[in-house]
Amino acid sequence: MLQKISIRNYALIDSLDIEFDKGLNIITGETGAGKSIILGALSLILGQRAESKYFFSQDKKCVIEGNFVLADQKLLEIFEENDLDFSNETILRREISIDGKTRSFINDTPVNLSILKQIGERLIDIHSQHATQEINDADFQLLTVDALANHQSLLFDYRNGFKRLKQESNRLKNLINNAAEARSKQDYEQFLFNELEQANLKEGEQEELELELERLTHAETIKRALLTSAGLLNEGEPSGLQMLKEASLQLQGIEKFDPAINILFERLRSSIIEIKDIADELSTMEENTLHSADRLEIINQRLDLFYSLQQKHRVASNTELLEMQMQLEKNLNQLLSSDENIESLQKEIDGLKKELNKQADQLSANRKKAIKIVELETGNTLRKVGMPNAKLVLDQKKLTELNKDGLDEINLLFSANAGQSPAPVNKVASGGELSRLMLAIKALLAKHTSLPTIIFDEIDTGISGETALKVGEVISALGENMQVISITHLPQIAAKGQSHYFVYKNDEKGKTTTGIRKLKQEERVGIIAEMLSGKNPGSSAIENAKELLG
Repeated sequence: MLQKISIRNYALIDSLDIEFDKGLNIITGETGAGKSIILGALSLILGQRAESKYFFSQDKKCVIEGNFVLADQKLLEIFEENDLDFSNETILRREISIDGKTRSFINDTPVNLSILKQIGERLIDIHSQHATQEINDADFQLLTVDALANHQSLLFDYRNGFKRLKQESNRLKNLINNAAEARSKQDYEQFLFNELEQANLKEGEQEELELELERLTHAETIKRALLTSAGLLNEGEPSGLQMLKEASLQLQGIEKFDPAINILFERLRSSIIEIKDIADELSTMEENTLHSADRLEIINQRLDLFYSLQQKHRVASNTELLEMQMQLEKNLNQLLSSDENIESLQKEIDGLKKELNKQADQLSANRKKAIKIVELETGNTLRKVGMPNAKLVLDQKKLTELNKDGLDEINLLFSANAGQSPAPVNKVASGGELSRLMLAIKALLAKHTSLPTIIFDEIDTGISGETALKVGEVISALGENMQVISITHLPQIAAKGQSHYFVYKNDEKGKTTTGIRKLKQEERVGIIAEMLSGKNPGSSAIENAKELLG
C-alpha cells in the first residue's frame, strides 16, 4: 500500500508530505484547490510524462517520492529480474530538473522510466473519470477477462511462442525471397563459375608466366650478353681469369715478407674461384637460353585468357579472380541448400502453430468460464449501485488467425434498462452509468488481482442521492481488502472513509500554494455539512452529516 507521498516543487506545491492509512482514504476540497495536482504528482512516480513548466519554482528541481509497504511477494520476481533490492518498505522516487531531464530511483538505485512504470503499475491503479473511456478499448476488455481467467502463466508462454512465430515467419519470408532472387541469377552465376573453373587458375601463375615471357621475347639479346660475358672472363687473350692468375703469382712470391700482402693474396685467390664459378654459370645459362616460338605462343594465349577474365570481372589479378570463383561456388551451394532450409523452417513453423493453436484453445476455454464470472459479479455490483436492470454481456468471438492474445475477440455490450438490448457501451451508457459500470469492473479486477492500492479520481460524476450512497458502500467494501484512495465531491462517499484528507489553498506573499491536512472526526462533520449545503451550513446539514458519518 501507499504509506506516504512527499512532493517538492510541483505545480502549486512547494513542499508537502501526506501519510495515508489502510482501508478507504477520502480526499475532498474546494474546486481548484489542488486535488488533481496531488494525483498528477503521484502519477510521476508511476512513470507518466514530466514537464518542467509545472514547477512551483523554476530555480530548483522537482522531487516526488512515494513510500510503499509491499505485502505481495509476487513483486519479488520483477525486482530480481531488474537486479533491484527487494524490501517490504520500498521507495519510488522521481527527480525532474529545471531543463526537463528526469531521473528515477527505486530504493535509491537508479532505474529507467520503463522499470519505474512496470513496478508502479503493480502497486497502484489510478482510475479517473476520463479513464472510463478505456472500457471501450478491446485490449482492456480482454484484460478484464484474462484477470479472472487466472491463466497468466499460460498467456505468458503463448505470447512468447507467438513472438517466436512472428520472428520465424519473417525469417522464412526472407529465405524464400532470397532464394527466388538467387534462382533468377543462377544460370548466369553458373556460367561465370564454369568459365573460371575451366580456366584452372593457380595462385602466382600469372607472375611466373609474365617473367618467362620476358625471357623468351629477349632470348637473343640475353644469349649474346651471356656469351660475351663468359668469354671476357674465361676465354679471351688475355682473359680476365688469366690476368687475375698472373697477379696472384706475383703476390705469391712476396707474401712471406708482409702479412698484409698475405691477406690480399688470400682475398685474390678467393676472387679467382668466385669469378671462375660465375663464368661457368654464365656459359651454362647461355647454352640453356633458347628461343621457342611454340612456347611463346602458349604463354601469350594463357596470359590473354587471364587478362580477358580480369577485364570482364573488373579486377586486377588472378587472386581476385580466385576469390570471385569461391564466392560464386558459395552462392550456388547456398541455393542448393536453401530449399532444404525452407522446408525445415516451414516444418518448424507448422509445429509451432499447432502448439499455439492448442494453447489458444485452452485460453479460449478459460475465458469462456471467466466471462460468466465477470457478467455475474459486475451485475451484482451494478445492482448495489442503483442499476437493478443493468446487464453486462461479453461477446466472445473466435478469430480465424492467431494474434498476440490467442484466437479471441471480446466485445463488451451493455444495457442499463429492462427491455433494452445490450449494445456497445459508448452508444448506450450515460456518464453516470459509465462511471458505475467502470467502478463495478475495477472492483472486480481489484478483488481478483490483489492490487495493493486503487485510486478513484472523481468517478462519481453524474450520480447523486441514494445512488451516491450505494457507490460509497461499494468503495467502502473494497477498502476492507485493500487500500482505496478516493477523490470525491459527494458527501455520501466522503462519509464512508476511515481517513479523510482536506485539500486547501493558501495565499501568502502574493503566491498561492496547495496544502492538505488529515481531518479529525469533529472536523469531518463540518466539512461534510459544507459538501451538503455549502458554506456556513445550518443545523439540519450538520445533523445530516453526523448521520452519514454514523
